Amino acid sequence: MVIKNPQYQQKSEHFNVIKSIHMRYSKIIGKTKKDAPKDEESVSAQLLLRGGFVHKEIAGVYTYLPLGLRVLNKIIQIVREEMIAIDGQEMSLTALQNPEVWKKSGRYDDDVVDIWFKTKFKNNTETCLAITHEEPLTNLMIQQINSYKDLPLYAFQFQTKFRNEVRSKGGLLRAREFLMKDLYSFDKTKEDHEKYYERAKQAYIKIWKRLGIGDDTYVTFASGGSFSKFSHEFQTVCKTGEDTIYLDKKKKIAVNKEVFNDEVLKMLDINKNDLEEVKAIEVGNIFPLGTKYSDALGLYYTDEEGKKKPVIMGSYGIGMGRVMATIVELKHDDKGIIWPENIAPYKVMLIGLNLEDEKVKEKAEKLYEKIISMGIEVLYDDRKEVTAGQKFADCDLLGIPYRAVISQKTENRVELKKRAEQNTKDVSPEELLYLLK
Repeated sequence: MVIKNPQYQQKSEHFNVIKSIHMRYSKIIGKTKKDAPKDEESVSAQLLLRGGFVHKEIAGVYTYLPLGLRVLNKIIQIVREEMIAIDGQEMSLTALQNPEVWKKSGRYDDDVVDIWFKTKFKNNTETCLAITHEEPLTNLMIQQINSYKDLPLYAFQFQTKFRNEVRSKGGLLRAREFLMKDLYSFDKTKEDHEKYYERAKQAYIKIWKRLGIGDDTYVTFASGGSFSKFSHEFQTVCKTGEDTIYLDKKKKIAVNKEVFNDEVLKMLDINKNDLEEVKAIEVGNIFPLGTKYSDALGLYYTDEEGKKKPVIMGSYGIGMGRVMATIVELKHDDKGIIWPENIAPYKVMLIGLNLEDEKVKEKAEKLYEKIISMGIEVLYDDRKEVTAGQKFADCDLLGIPYRAVISQKTENRVELKKRAEQNTKDVSPEELLYLLK
């Protein structure tokens, strides 16, 4: 059933996602706050909490309120589109896990991975909450892959992960419960894997560009562990970042401090004098996995000659909340957040002043309905008891791209201002709709 009411629009080709495109600020769940909690050090945590985008449940655990969820869902949709473009199939694995699967790879041992949340069912059977999903997906693929004809396969999901971090800090930048996009590749040969790995790398580069952080995000060489010489991180340069990288801006590549040495620089043909040491936030990573999990769990296929071979795997992750917080870390001023237009919770905030005047109120309501009828996302500040200064401050804090004001002063015009600009201009309601559309 297609819902034609202008209040709704469909956004996803996978899910019949129905999303309201308008809201009255007087009714919204999540009001602005003057001050952020004293224990939140990062700018992103302070602004997201003050703006009513998220609510802190406990350290490292955050609820997404309506405004925050709108932003998160827009980021998710951009990532989803790029994963589908490289032949990813979306699915959703379970958060509750079977420990036996993890024991096969050796990662259930607390001496190997010490950030598990483990518990027991009422029947005393042990279970755990997923930290990632290589093992369970590999186990599932045993039922899907038998022959070379079944390969390649690429599966991805948006799934909540749970990690028992010793110290969770930075708001959404390092959480104990967080949403991750994880993609896994299953190929016949190392050559096939390497081709797909490059496709995934280019897809990530597109994602950062679409999210407005492409100019600040660099492909960064990092440790490949036991699987290969290198893995690749995507590090966004930010003075509040936890990681240290050495950056060659001309070549648009960087090296993580953990693998920074003369041998690596020579291998990558990088001149030490061209490098700049900077702080950065890791927004994504891609890993060659080789046959580590295939061998451990028994994921094999029969090739064209009838020989049994292990499937070659890769893993590709993005922390969705961390990306959202990173965007805020980069895009803000002393007044609040400055969202990129394509992921802002609403495109325009319509502010009604002097709403006790019935004529002004009627004009504001009519314009609100017109904006809705055009399918433009609008947040209407219809509060009567709040001053003009507070309404303007809230609009700046929320980071909505356009502010449109109707008051006694504007008469039959609208005062329009872009969030990232200082100047305002008077436009007609018709001009406003044209500019927004």
